Amino acid sequence: MPKITRPTKSKAAKASIAKKSRKPVAARPKASRGGQKTKPWTPAEVREAFERFRKANPEPKGELEHLNPYTLLVAVVLSAQATDAGVNRATRALFPIADTPQKMLALGEEKLRDYIKTVGLYRTKAKNVIALSEKLIREFGGEVPRTREEIESLPGAGRKTANVVLNMAFGERTMAVDTHVFRVGNRTGLAPGKTPLEVELGLERVIPAEFMLHAHHWLILHGRYTCLARQPRCAVCLINDLCRWPEKTI
Repeated sequence: MPKITRPTKSKAAKASIAKKSRKPVAARPKASRGGQKTKPWTPAEVREAFERFRKANPEPKGELEHLNPYTLLVAVVLSAQATDAGVNRATRALFPIADTPQKMLALGEEKLRDYIKTVGLYRTKAKNVIALSEKLIREFGGEVPRTREEIESLPGAGRKTANVVLNMAFGERTMAVDTHVFRVGNRTGLAPGKTPLEVELGLERVIPAEFMLHAHHWLILHGRYTCLARQPRCAVCLINDLCRWPEKTI
């Protein structure tokens, strides 16, 4: 009986079949905001940027309304995942009657909730404000402490809260990184980082000391009103010629 031989496929044919049967491979994700490789700013460019910010707004102010270091602390705790304007609407009635930890405890958590119920996560925030007020009285004599570690130990207060309080209440040269500063640091290439802490430390490394007192306010205001998340206003940006963002709308 004659031997039956089966035709063999050529290497090219096998490769063609394999190619057709292969599952599509997803495209690699683009580099994250903190992973973008851009040409670092030179010290001269950083100085130029902050000279422009200072000339345009010599004494920038934070937009959270407060009466003293304690009310500033409370306002910053309330501002988490909320707007400054929304917090201000709630605290304009609250702070005149509860501007110390003792008065806040006398007001009580239930009544506090009524004052801040328009602020996101108000139930949790009310618990934190009462708890931090108790701790201030118990451990700090009713005064807001003046170190980052002590402020961070308070309920509801993290590193950003501590940096804001240290800067605005006590004149420390700290860099508070909120969503606006994080975006500006990464988008411009001034201080790229994957986390707020990376951006904070990066900004502290590159910004000259003479600008640090107001630097976080300049960057917050720049992100809030010019370097917007969805539709950045590059045409009116003070630093658009220095910015490294490849998608500038100019």
